[in-house]
Amino acid sequence: MFTFAYPATFRRDEDGRSLVSFPDFPTAHTDGADANEAMEEAIDCLGSSIAFAMADKANVPKPSRLKRGQKSVPVPLWIVAKLALYWAIRELGMSQSELARRLKVRETVVRRMLDPNHDTRPERIQAALEALGKRMVMAYDDAA
Repeated sequence: MFTFAYPATFRRDEDGRSLVSFPDFPTAHTDGADANEAMEEAIDCLGSSIAFAMADKANVPKPSRLKRGQKSVPVPLWIVAKLALYWAIRELGMSQSELARRLKVRETVVRRMLDPNHDTRPERIQAALEALGKRMVMAYDDAA
């Protein structure tokens, strides 16, 4: 089982703003006027960082362990399933063409499934994950 949330460091600057950084995404930084706004901005920043990495076909690291003083930032729902599929394909060393053959669809369909800017039905991504021997399991937890 795997949790789609990344550790982030939240700290205050000299003006009282909450600054956020992600150990797993060294170039991802954001801020907010207060803790609530900083968390909202952190979720958005995380989603964008993942989307850019996927679009560039770059490595998207799995979340590191949460350390003392860090907070867990959830991956936005709009990209969670696509990220799971992206990881599964890369983990298996499979090409998009091979996945398309397994699903009996055109390769463009698979490319769209992995495109963070394309709206893909969750059932389609779920079927692709199942073809790779994976499945998505949803859960919820108390907010920290």
